[in-house]
Amino acid sequence: MYRLVNGTLLRTLMQRTGTGSRLTVRELAAAADVSVGTVGSLLTGEQQSLPEDKAKRVSAAIGVDLLVLWIPCERAGRHAALSAGRLAVAV
Repeated sequence: MYRLVNGTLLRTLMQRTGTGSRLTVRELAAAADVSVGTVGSLLTGEQQSLPEDKAKRVSAAIGVDLLVLWIPCERAGRHAALSAGRLAVAV
């Protein structure tokens, strides 16, 4: 999963993409193959994260590197399981 840095940055980058053009919510959704609702929710802060494949598509559609818009994050359960596995190996 990837967490959006912030909706304001996404909105700003939509105003001037890597190609110099402007993208509307509908255009970004279509270009990234995500729903219009997803883009809208990211812009309002209602939704803050996406799976890696969707985050990559949004970044590519805007024309920026993945880490300009997104912060990698792990789910708590997965992180705990990995930590437990590391402890078991270390013992």
